[in-house]
Amino acid sequence: MLKIAYHPIYRHPLPLGHRFPMGKYELLYEQLLHEGTCTPDNFFEPEKPNHKHLVAVHEPEYFYDLLNITLDQRKARKIGFPLSELLVEREMIIADGTLKASDYALKNGIAMNIAGGTHHAFTDRGEAFCMLNDQAIGARYLLDKQAVSKVLIVDLDVHQGNGTAEIFRNEPKVFTFSTHGKSNYPFKKEKSDLDIALEDNTDDNTYLSILKDTLPKLISDVQPDIIYYLSGVDVIGTDKLGKLNMTLEGCKTRDQIVLQTCKDENIPVMCSMGGGYSPDIKTIIEAHANTFRLAQDIFF
Repeated sequence: MLKIAYHPIYRHPLPLGHRFPMGKYELLYEQLLHEGTCTPDNFFEPEKPNHKHLVAVHEPEYFYDLLNITLDQRKARKIGFPLSELLVEREMIIADGTLKASDYALKNGIAMNIAGGTHHAFTDRGEAFCMLNDQAIGARYLLDKQAVSKVLIVDLDVHQGNGTAEIFRNEPKVFTFSTHGKSNYPFKKEKSDLDIALEDNTDDNTYLSILKDTLPKLISDVQPDIIYYLSGVDVIGTDKLGKLNMTLEGCKTRDQIVLQTCKDENIPVMCSMGGGYSPDIKTIIEAHANTFRLAQDIFF
């Protein structure tokens, strides 16, 4: 059975007019139930994790400054959310969702988190709506307990996974792969193990052709025991922060290529949703829902 991390805390109160579409998490959960893609049994509720899993990735000083709301003002501003105890609790619960989904992925072939994809969180700081790097925490957890020996992170959010690249820069057991907009945030890129930078207005054909060429070769070279897939839907042409020109159908085909490849190669995959900032929230929900529909169709 497909297991999906979801908790009501994922929807966090933000100031009126804030550009982050926080309502998408609850709406996506409701949509998947409403249309019958999922039943309540598919969902599990994450909790606050043991701090040891978080400080295995993030510097203790940074983590405890977050926890105690004593983070330097400048660092807090870079996160982009008003810092509060509730926000930090939310971030910890999202990280636990990915941590537990990592175990479910090994057991069932795939597992998902309705939130997560917080790939702009570095070892010692957060930025761009990311505070704790959920997929890095999941990967480190599996490596530390020797459940896997090689991890491949496939980050297809429109923004480079700069935090993830920095966290695993000197870790040979994790291969970081990021396909992202060349001229988009972050403007100072980190060095992933493989970066593919796309020109503005890249369309479906160009994007999908690159993915079809790259992914099978990468899997063959890396030989991962698990793939962490960051399936950001900010690649769509309507996205306010995207700069690419993919269609909703092209984004779905992207997910299909990744998930079908994982299934065919018998590699467990853990999916975090990542970004999506189209003006019409229905577009964001539909694009994310496609990922869950495909997971059910391909794996179950």
